[in-house]
Amino acid sequence: HPVSVSTRPVVTVTRRLPAPVESALAERFDVRLNRPDTPLDAAALQEALATSDAVLCTVSDRLGAEVLGVEPLRTRLLANFGVGFEHINLDAARARGIAVTNTPGVLTEDTADLAVALMLMATRRLGEGERELRAARWAGWHPMHHLGRRLSGKTLGIVGMGRIGRAVARRAVHGFGMRLLYASRTELPAGEAAALDAVHVDVDRVFAESDVVSLHVPSSGETRHLVDARRLELMPPHGILINTSRGDVVDEGALVDALQRGVIAGAGLDVYAEEPRVNPGLLALQNVVLLPHLGSATVESRIAMGMRAFENLVAWSEGRELPDRVG
Repeated sequence: HPVSVSTRPVVTVTRRLPAPVESALAERFDVRLNRPDTPLDAAALQEALATSDAVLCTVSDRLGAEVLGVEPLRTRLLANFGVGFEHINLDAARARGIAVTNTPGVLTEDTADLAVALMLMATRRLGEGERELRAARWAGWHPMHHLGRRLSGKTLGIVGMGRIGRAVARRAVHGFGMRLLYASRTELPAGEAAALDAVHVDVDRVFAESDVVSLHVPSSGETRHLVDARRLELMPPHGILINTSRGDVVDEGALVDALQRGVIAGAGLDVYAEEPRVNPGLLALQNVVLLPHLGSATVESRIAMGMRAFENLVAWSEGRELPDRVG
């Protein structure tokens, strides 16, 4: 619904954002910033929904049916800062007349870079090496010390060939000469598949025939625990699992067991099922690289994400079609 030009819409921003984004918001809206950057609990989120025309929310905000059921409700747009929106109950938002947008595309390259970094860290055991050195346990170079495996020329299996999956594929094939298998609901266009020499297979074959498997699927009922004990058993003993998508795509208990028993050689994770909590079993293992959800954590990406959310807010305030509507 168009908002009257005579009044500036009230927008609550749930977390601190880069200064250029907060400045743009303040120029255009009556903006309420979260300067302490304290995550909002259910009560604080409900207060924002009751007193703001729009809320610029993030993945750390749990906007379920109960929170969205607040009375009275003033908010008409949830402009999500990020691509994933599984923390928002879209059905409940729709039922209450709240539109939902996200920020696609702007974090693709940085997340793909991070996935490749995790591949290198896990295959070459770089995290273990740094921990050894910092703990003053390094006794000097010798021929059999801390041997990892080469990434170049190996087979990469990608599950989910969206923007980020394709960006990872380009880096792997053109940068490391990797062979590419992929599982995805839609096949790559013929020209793109040919340029990458990519072979479309089912998910089980990706796990069975890849040296490294990288996950790039959204969180949904269909993808929950896509990686379970059975699929981990399909991987070769030197296999490496990489996850920069969403934590619940992996059965973390099964992964801990597989890493402990040597079913696979290692893993590189940037996301977790119960963030910010990390499974204690993972924390206890040396053969897993653990990062604190840094996929889009560059100055460039975070500014671009914020400005994309800002553009959706401006379109909404002017009664125009929302560029990135997801609900």
